[in-house]
Amino acid sequence: MIAAIALVVIMVLCVGGGVVAFLTLRNAESGEGAKEPAVAVDEFLTAIYKDRDATKAASHVCAASRDDKEIAAKVAEVQKYASEYQNPRFRWTTPKVDNETGDRATVSTRVTMTTADEKVADQDLRFTVVQKTGWWVCEVA
Repeated sequence: MIAAIALVVIMVLCVGGGVVAFLTLRNAESGEGAKEPAVAVDEFLTAIYKDRDATKAASHVCAASRDDKEIAAKVAEVQKYASEYQNPRFRWTTPKVDNETGDRATVSTRVTMTTADEKVADQDLRFTVVQKTGWWVCEVA
């Protein structure tokens, strides 16, 4: 009887410890983020619009917001533009830190797509960037 109770207690502790470890580590950042908030945004935009590499873009996103399907969908959207428009080129203004408080910053930029037949489209973007092990993009609006 005592052995059974001890076994149950040990099982509860092991399962409880595993759950606590999972919840603690699931949002942990792997690797090192950018040195500055604006650099994190610039590297993220480069991965999306120039490299068109979802895996590389995801490596600049904080773990709490990392959604591989959503990032891949954005890269696919950019690739679709590349196939639908004549030689589209993407550029953006130098990311500007609008507000920085401790471990959180707001960064803005304007992304411009220009095509060979002189079509132009602009989009203003605002990023929320957080600092954990460096700076990571957490939200795009």
